[in-house]
Amino acid sequence: EGDILILEALLNNDPKPLSNQKDYLPILHNDLKVIEPKTQTEEDEPPKVELKELPPHLEYAFLGDNGKWPVIIAKDLSSNEKTDLINVLKTRKKAIDWKLTDIKGVDPEFCSHKILLEEDYSPKVQSQRRVNPKIHYVIKKEVEKLLDAGLIYPISDSPWVSPIHCVPKKGGMTVIKNDENELVPTRLVTGWRFCIDYRKLNEATRKDHFPLPFMDQMLE
Repeated sequence: EGDILILEALLNNDPKPLSNQKDYLPILHNDLKVIEPKTQTEEDEPPKVELKELPPHLEYAFLGDNGKWPVIIAKDLSSNEKTDLINVLKTRKKAIDWKLTDIKGVDPEFCSHKILLEEDYSPKVQSQRRVNPKIHYVIKKEVEKLLDAGLIYPISDSPWVSPIHCVPKKGGMTVIKNDENELVPTRLVTGWRFCIDYRKLNEATRKDHFPLPFMDQMLE
């Protein structure tokens, strides 16, 4: 009980905001409509997942019959290890987020994230850079997907605005012929990764005195 009280005190003891950011701390918008996901993944309704090519050290395993409920596991596991792992995953199937709509949010009345800024920085509003029609379509579909899942919502008065980028997903190298019938190595693009350029915000963010350790440090 004593440890719980100490943890509760630490969580409630927020650092004092700097003078340049007192107006930009997150507040609870009671007027915002809570958006429920349009569809929920039911236990008896397996998600429709596109199985992509995996690196040579990984392989797909399935928690259901007929190739349903796919997961990715290491290929070099023994037969008994694979069986034990799949049995554990089957008992914890609800813990896996199969779709965006499965991700549960945190009630802002319980916990609200805020970014502490350095004192000599002010908010930056960056305009969206022009993109070609193909990338524009990718961005549009990704935003619509996040809106439908209830993970984002429109806001028109944010003091910080960062531009969107689409980064190509690398799919290895191949060789093709150019106009002069020469063999030229070319990198395959299997898709696009939706990213947001937060460099301006990162520059203004107050750095943590005690950053989280790397995973290998935790396991040593």
